[in-house]
Amino acid sequence: MTRLLGALALMIGLATAALADFRPAIVYDLGGRFDKSFNEAAFNGAQIFQAETNIEVADFELQNDTQREQALRNFARRGMDPIIAIGFSHAAAVEVVAREFPDTRFAIIDMVVDLPNVRSIVFKEQEGSFLVGVLAAMASETGTVGFVGGMDIPLIRRFACGYVQGVRSVNPEAVVLQNMTGTTGAAWTDPVRGGELARGQFAQGADVVYHAAGGTGIGVLQAAADAGLLGIGVDSNQNYLHPGHVLTSMLKRVDTAVVDTFMAAMNGEWTTGVTVLGLAEEGVGYALDEYNRDLVTPEMETAVNAAAEAIIAGSVTVHDYMADETCPVE
Repeated sequence: MTRLLGALALMIGLATAALADFRPAIVYDLGGRFDKSFNEAAFNGAQIFQAETNIEVADFELQNDTQREQALRNFARRGMDPIIAIGFSHAAAVEVVAREFPDTRFAIIDMVVDLPNVRSIVFKEQEGSFLVGVLAAMASETGTVGFVGGMDIPLIRRFACGYVQGVRSVNPEAVVLQNMTGTTGAAWTDPVRGGELARGQFAQGADVVYHAAGGTGIGVLQAAADAGLLGIGVDSNQNYLHPGHVLTSMLKRVDTAVVDTFMAAMNGEWTTGVTVLGLAEEGVGYALDEYNRDLVTPEMETAVNAAAEAIIAGSVTVHDYMADETCPVE
């Protein structure tokens, strides 16, 4: 019995030491951890992990693009592992630093980096965008809805195309206005410009506008509330920002991806390669809560849930703009 207790104590001690050596980290994209959207979803995932494990997650907020490589390298030198880079713009930096530190585990959200120590996590944003497009079309009284994107890249065009497809599945004659904010990283952090673009779409008859623009989208939602119209949030659940004026939010479960990545590394279940998260994997969806419950009628809820089931079953295919840079419904 004494030997058994001793062995048990040794095992517990080794496990405790292993956990003490587990040092996860996150590098956010431009906009910071409290952008109320993409980065904040990652931050929320880190908070969930910390609450469940009592292990602190180190993090870093970029101030400019030149800090990406430096931030990843500094964490790797300090023994942080795994390190998650939030956003496609980290791809080049992850590739460089992951080669320099082959024994350190890295993950990247929204881009594929094909290295033996990198886990790449991508989402089927077009599927979640289709769902909010269904709701937008059903909520619209004018037959005109809008989309405001952040940086004009294929990833954001993927959101837009899925949204248009969802809108047109309800109303084939619907008009979908589209604007992109810019072509640099600053496009994610300009809520004033987001508000201007949304107001321009409202002036053209749109009464529902969906944004996929990070912090810029905060201005879109504010403009919708100011006009007494409807906005649609993205990534995090943004329904609470303007209750009664946010129709729904397209949920992109970056929080879940962060938790799962850290847990896998901690539990010895780490894998590399590409992880793809869509509706079937509960990686995307739409938000329904006390803040928008009165905006989504039972008919709308039935229709959007039916659309989700059809996508999961494969009877409805949502076009992936990143696989074929055209949008067949435009």
